[in-house]
Amino acid sequence: MGRQAVAALYVLVMVAVVVAVDVLVFRHQFWERLMANVGIVLVFAAFYLRFLKRP
Repeated sequence: MGRQAVAALYVLVMVAVVVAVDVLVFRHQFWERLMANVGIVLVFAAFYLRFLKRP
């Protein structure tokens, strides 16, 4: 699979996780939802930098 396809799939999975957590857990809590979304994005970024980024 091409590098751009992997990146697009990675971003789609991240968006799906963020939306799922928003809808299922933090529907009416703005600040908690914001903090969870930032945390999810940071975890995905760390995983990308550790395992998927090529020099």
